[in-house]
Amino acid sequence: MTDTPDYTPPKVWVWNKENGGRFANINRPIAGPLQDKELPVGKHPLQLYSLATPNGQKVTILLEELLALGHAGAEYDAWLIKIGEGEQFGSGFVGVNPNSKIPALMDRSGPQPIRVFESGAILMHLAEKFGEFLPTEPAARAECLSWLFWQMGSAPYLGGGFGHFYAYAPVKIEYAINRFAMETKRQLDVLDRRLSESEYIAGASYTIADIAIFPWYGGLAKGWIYGAGEFLAVQDYKHLQRWADALLERPAVTRGRMVNRMSGDPAGQLRERHDAQDFDTKTQDKLAAGS
Repeated sequence: MTDTPDYTPPKVWVWNKENGGRFANINRPIAGPLQDKELPVGKHPLQLYSLATPNGQKVTILLEELLALGHAGAEYDAWLIKIGEGEQFGSGFVGVNPNSKIPALMDRSGPQPIRVFESGAILMHLAEKFGEFLPTEPAARAECLSWLFWQMGSAPYLGGGFGHFYAYAPVKIEYAINRFAMETKRQLDVLDRRLSESEYIAGASYTIADIAIFPWYGGLAKGWIYGAGEFLAVQDYKHLQRWADALLERPAVTRGRMVNRMSGDPAGQLRERHDAQDFDTKTQDKLAAGS
């Protein structure tokens, strides 16, 4: 790893479009839409506009868990938003999420559509709507929400911090990588210690805290994120590994991870989901390809 030359910040920062990095083509210092583009609307009460990043997976996993419990009202259309192509800056998407980040949800089950953005807010909205995966007893609820918001506050250090400088930055900066690797390992240790005393993150029951944390930290533990498993020695976090393996045995987790996926094994990609049978069709296609 190498360091960049010393940098002295200017008195007034100016946007440099040529600053490089994997996402330089879509990063900008202003909000609002870049083009007029309405969002599609499907047949189900819940309309999700997303991509299978860790934040996007949270919502599709929860929706699949709700459907597995028999909540027909949790049927949803999952529309693919290609953030690498800037589709999150269309006027329709910005109308649902003024922050132009996936996931974004329109709940059309009531007399007036309700927009919900930020993944943690969507998880809470759906959990309360269907009365699942969020305890009602005060102490258990507080524990669950504390871990949910732990994830919301911690993951930017993992993604925007460690992941960016380790995997995406145009130059390798030793100080930045070391700083965020240290924080990421500290967070992994927080989870490992918690899971040494508890079956699930918030206690004995599976909750939206697990659903929120799994795509980020479970994905990191299983080596899916940033190709950094060896670098971070993720195998050392035995309790975190046990928990991640347990969640991977849940069929709803498997289905939720497939929805809006554009990377990895094509057999694990369901780019848009409009009906439960879409998974069966995907399985049939996989079997046909192998025959």
